[in-house]
Amino acid sequence: MNIMVGEKAPLFTLYDQDKNQVSLDSFRGQSVVLFFFPLAFSSVCTEEMCILRDTIEDFAKLDTKVLAISVDSLYTLKAFRNAQGYNFPMLSDFNKETARSYDCLHEEFSYNMRGVAKRSAFVIDKAGLIRYREVLDIPSEMPNFVAVKAILEGLT
Repeated sequence: MNIMVGEKAPLFTLYDQDKNQVSLDSFRGQSVVLFFFPLAFSSVCTEEMCILRDTIEDFAKLDTKVLAISVDSLYTLKAFRNAQGYNFPMLSDFNKETARSYDCLHEEFSYNMRGVAKRSAFVIDKAGLIRYREVLDIPSEMPNFVAVKAILEGLT
């Protein structure tokens, strides 16, 4: 199932790093960007999350909520968030259901790991429709942050 721009974003409820349930549906009326990433504490994921941390005000000015999602446990995500001072929710998709519903799951990752999220970005508008979709097959590549912000600017 390959979800496309213009389609309804698949709904989900996941736990964040503080053991709070976070539902996509609770952000209706606000733009949301989902950033799926492979693994906490890896070098490229740390770089990506630090970029988000350092530019979070850009998203806030666009009335946009940033949610980072990985298949790591909520305990790992809490340690990762605390170590780097991330200022956005980090959601655990430990059961891989959300990454699978967004069609951004590596069936096989490096070192024979299976079921790791692909680095991806999804912009979801106030009505819950996907307005931007970027799923990267190469884990070392970064999302196009400029394109994400351009889409968000067009939604305001």
